[in-house]
Amino acid sequence: MSDLTEARPSLHTEVSRPTPFHPRLSGLCLTNEWVRWGGYTTVNAFDNVELEYFAVRNQSTVFDVSPMNKYCVHGPDAERFMNRLLTRDVRKIAPGRVGYCIWCDDAGHVLDDGTVFRFSETEFRLCCQERQYLWLWESAVGFDVTIDDVSDEVAGLALQGPTSFAVLKRMGLEGAAALRPFDVTDFEFGGGALTVSRTGFTGDLGYELWVPPERALDLWDALWEAGRLHGLRPIGSAALDLARIEAGFIATNIDFVAKDNALRPNRGRSPFELGLNRLVDFDKGHFTGRRALLEEREKGSRYHVVGLEVLGSKPARDALVYVGEATQVGTVTSAMWSPTCKRNIAIATLKRPYDLGKEPLWTEIYVNKEGKWEKVVALCHITERPFFKTPRRSATPPLDH
Repeated sequence: MSDLTEARPSLHTEVSRPTPFHPRLSGLCLTNEWVRWGGYTTVNAFDNVELEYFAVRNQSTVFDVSPMNKYCVHGPDAERFMNRLLTRDVRKIAPGRVGYCIWCDDAGHVLDDGTVFRFSETEFRLCCQERQYLWLWESAVGFDVTIDDVSDEVAGLALQGPTSFAVLKRMGLEGAAALRPFDVTDFEFGGGALTVSRTGFTGDLGYELWVPPERALDLWDALWEAGRLHGLRPIGSAALDLARIEAGFIATNIDFVAKDNALRPNRGRSPFELGLNRLVDFDKGHFTGRRALLEEREKGSRYHVVGLEVLGSKPARDALVYVGEATQVGTVTSAMWSPTCKRNIAIATLKRPYDLGKEPLWTEIYVNKEGKWEKVVALCHITERPFFKTPRRSATPPLDH
């Protein structure tokens, strides 16, 4: 197992660093709008957020995912350890597949969500938003497993949009046509391996491409050349956030607070409260948080994350949700007017039993009109997620635009 003391310095880096793709990103970022993510400097918007959003839905886009935390878990007990760590049954994820996953503390509160890549019977890679090395290291006591923080050793680009497969094909990766959603495989690229997974955070056709940092610029240049005829453009985190809301995906520290970041004990949320029941498998045996979640299943949950459709066109960002005139029953955590869905949509956390939608719900929205704040009270109702759903996301082989 990796030595804990050796890993400590990388866990407390204070200075934001450029990603391996920064030399290309900096020349394209006309807004000079940068944000900090995982110790790295990343782009929030290159030029126009709306145009970047429309590119996701109509062309192909690249988004730098290098700052994601990545942990390689390998060894004879790797499967047993991952099954103890995660709430889902890892045995059902075959080698060459990726699974969405969450993990909890002993109280059944979600520490983070992410994706788990299974490369073989004994090797996994866990990708997530928050730093988790210490939790993984402590959870691995008693298991014959090695955990390596490879966050700085793997650069990544998310290639998303209707023409994303066409870009890969033009780049010479015709074998990507056989990839089903959540497949992962290696292709030869520039004398080495290029790992391609059919995954993403947009709810659209898309892939994620992973290479060592020293080959990041070669990957960018090859994609840029291949994408010239397919509308390829870079996007920042602002446009990606719009796409993921349409896809109905929740985001850590936006739609829920990662338990390690919560200052108040009652701010933690369980998988059931986040609407992630499908990721909890009680039949697989013990996992961290199992007892607490069994108790919650018996007694019921406090909250529930739901999708809302809001009357009108004013996005309900940070709006309060009411039943009647004075009973607050929830809070909107993500919201937008969806140009594709032609609806005013939101993701909200509601107290139970108001998530059943048996009573009329109202949102209290505050709108800044040229320096003057006005209150808008709009009727809303619970609706299914995802808000945006397209058959091209799962079509195999994808259309070659």
